[in-house]
Parts: sequence; C-alpha cells; structure tokens
Amino acid sequence: MTIRDILQNEWRHLVAIQPSERPWQLPFVAALTSGLPLAVGAWFGHMDYGLISSLGGLVFLYTPNTALPQRMAVLMMCGFGMSAGFALAQIGSFHRFSTIAVLTALALLVSLVTRFYRLQPPGALFFIMAAAIGAYMPHNVEAIPLRVGLLFMGSLLAVMLAFFYSLYMVRRIRPLPAQPLAPFDFQYVVYDSVWTAAFTGLSLVVAHALEMPSPYWVPVSCVVIMQNMSMRAVWNKQVHRILGTFAGMVLAWGLLRLEPGPWEVCLLIMLLTFATEFLVVRHYGMAVIFITPMTILLAEAGSGMNLPVADIIQARVQDIVLGSVIGLIGGVFLHEARLRAWLSLRLFGVPFDPPARGK
Repeated sequence: MTIRDILQNEWRHLVAIQPSERPWQLPFVAALTSGLPLAVGAWFGHMDYGLISSLGGLVFLYTPNTALPQRMAVLMMCGFGMSAGFALAQIGSFHRFSTIAVLTALALLVSLVTRFYRLQPPGALFFIMAAAIGAYMPHNVEAIPLRVGLLFMGSLLAVMLAFFYSLYMVRRIRPLPAQPLAPFDFQYVVYDSVWTAAFTGLSLVVAHALEMPSPYWVPVSCVVIMQNMSMRAVWNKQVHRILGTFAGMVLAWGLLRLEPGPWEVCLLIMLLTFATEFLVVRHYGMAVIFITPMTILLAEAGSGMNLPVADIIQARVQDIVLGSVIGLIGGVFLHEARLRAWLSLRLFGVPFDPPARGK
C-alpha cells in the first residue's frame, strides 16, 4: 500500500458520515435538561448553581430504548450513581494526590459497573466527567451537601423530562424487549476497566506534573478515546477530537468575544447541546466542534465570565490534546491483540480469546 493509498483511506474515515435513526426529539430534550438548570441559575443570579445542576441533566442521555419501567429504573440508578461519584470526588479533593486516587478509583468502579450491566453509550464517560469537574471545584467542606443536592436535582429534572419524552416516543418507536443480563466476560468487564482506570490516573499524574490548572478535561478526553471498540475506532476518534477541538476553539473564541450574559449563555448552551447530540452519532469530529465551545461556556458560567478568553482556550486545548494522546496509548493496551494476550495472562492469569470477548 502506497502513502497515497494510506492518506486516501484516512481521508475516507475522516469524512465518513454514519447513518443514524436517532429522533430529533432526543437532542431537543437533551438541550432542555442542560439549559433549564442554567436558566434557573440565571434567574436567581447563581450561574454556578445552574452549572452543577446541568451536570445532573446528562443522565438523560442514558435513556434506553426499552419499555417505560426499564427506562425509569436505568435513569434513576444513573442519577444516583452520578450523584454518589460527584460527592466522593468532592470529599476527596482536599489534596492533589487524594484527587488522583479518588478519580482513579471511581474510574475503575464506574467502568466495572457500567460494563457488567452493559450500559449503553456513553457508558462510564459522563459519570467520570461529573466527578472530574466536581474534584476540581474549589474545595469547601461546607458546600459539599449543597453541591451534591444541586446535581441530584438536575438528575431528577432529567428523569422527569425523560418520563414525558418516553411517553411520547414509545408510541412512535417500538421499544426493544428486555434482554437478560449477558454472561460475565472477564476481558470486557475487568481487563478493560482496569486499564481504563490506570490510564485515567496516569493522565491526571501527567497533568499535575506539568502543573496544568484545573485539568478536569484531561481524564475525560482520555476516557473518550479509550471507550472505542477497536484500534481503528480509537485512532479515528483521536484524530476527530483533536481536529474538531481546534475548529471548536475558533468558534468558542468568537462566542466569548461577544461577551454573552447569563441568559445568552443558557441559549447558546442549549443550541450547542442540540447540535452535539444530533451530530455525535453521525460524525464525531463535527460534534466536537460544538462540544468544545459548550464545555468552555459551562466553565465560564461557573466562574462568572471573568477568566481571560485566551487563558481558558489555551488550557482546554492542552487538556484535550494531552488526554487524547494518553487515551491513544491506552487504546493500544486494549486493542493490540498480542500485547493484550500477554498482559492478560501475566497480570491476571486469564488467557485472551478474541472471539470470546462478546462485545
């Protein structure tokens, strides 16, 4: 294969648009679950409170296409899990070493549970994201109950909206029948979870060694890349994420230059959330263009829109590039068959049989 053939193949993977049957109502309701808490925060002059509640709204994205009772059970458990992880991250964030230890342990626990129960994508991602953001908030023991309560209320709002969304959608899209719990797969549940947590912790160690300010987006970027089913998918997402990030930074710079107020931030975040959830299942790189300014606006909303634009953009670029590179290395440990077989046998005493992974 010539260099030209390789480049053409990479280009086809880069621009390929995936078909999707995701209804437009899902990104619309997702926009409401993220925007309504911010609107309440803007109304009462506490955008920082709205930011925390909007994290709980991410629970809506775990809505499965099953019968209504199963949907509600999954969402309520997700809301509880996200609140518990956020609380533990807040409690353990009194020192950088404890922060790294707690987030690494949470990454392992969340990965084990979500994989054991075969939770649909985004899997462990948003649990780790909420915990990482909580861990890098200013440590204040007295504020922990308030913050956890705010996130839990955001989760409750998401569950309520998901209930009405489901009542509407089950009449239009036939729910899938309930599936029995899949047989336990050591490779998928344990091996993958251990390495996901290990590289999540490594990303935090490197970020602190480089003295990066509030590097909450480093472990998130790492997990995003590692949560793919093949090395090709890992590589594609890494390229999409880095290229999409740079394009998104240009959009973020333009939006921040407009100096939006609290209500404008709410509207922008809702529009960006809708675009993200509409595109993410079709072309990840295009979705990242909107994810990047959305996360930056959320960070700015929590800080009162007082941080310099250049500083916040530079910090997020560094976070995403570092996390993506470490996630790519972690993807090799998950998807390179010979390395995986050797590590699985040496570290766990379990042979690796590729056809038996059951993904």
